[in-house]
Amino acid sequence: MIVVRPLSVDELGRLAEIDRSEQVETGYRMHGATLEPYAAGWRIPNWFAVGEDHSVEAHVRSLGELAERGAFFLGAFDEDRLVGILAWRPKLTETMDQLAFLHVSREHRRRGIASRLCDEAETAARNRGATSIYVSATPSESAVGFYRSRGFEPTSDIHLELFALEPDDIHMTKDLMA
Repeated sequence: MIVVRPLSVDELGRLAEIDRSEQVETGYRMHGATLEPYAAGWRIPNWFAVGEDHSVEAHVRSLGELAERGAFFLGAFDEDRLVGILAWRPKLTETMDQLAFLHVSREHRRRGIASRLCDEAETAARNRGATSIYVSATPSESAVGFYRSRGFEPTSDIHLELFALEPDDIHMTKDLMA
């Protein structure tokens, strides 16, 4: 049984328990608010322990910075093992929150864990009065497909700060009032 609960900043190092690896055959590029698929053929490895890109160390540091901006974290646990994590940043703008980070361990994907994490965060966003959510998604078919299945759509109203950080991502929004 999967248990979802808040994660403290002190627990963010448990990110190392999640296997993020994936083989990506189809990727996407954005042209305005239009998605263009292409043959990607990427192999996304598991986290590196240290380093600047895609390491547990770098992500714990950036998640800590998000916490300083008011983000909260949810973890999904299979017994005592972290198998899913979500970072939610309220007030990206006055009426828009940000889904800032979402990963589910490879062997636990397609079991509804990401949806459960998102449901809890979306409820919190609605309760605070947010009318929409912003995500800059990994441009993989699995990530984009997941967000689209949840009502996110590519946006041409790009958040410039997030675009500068992740220009290759697919920038999407979801209307919480729909």
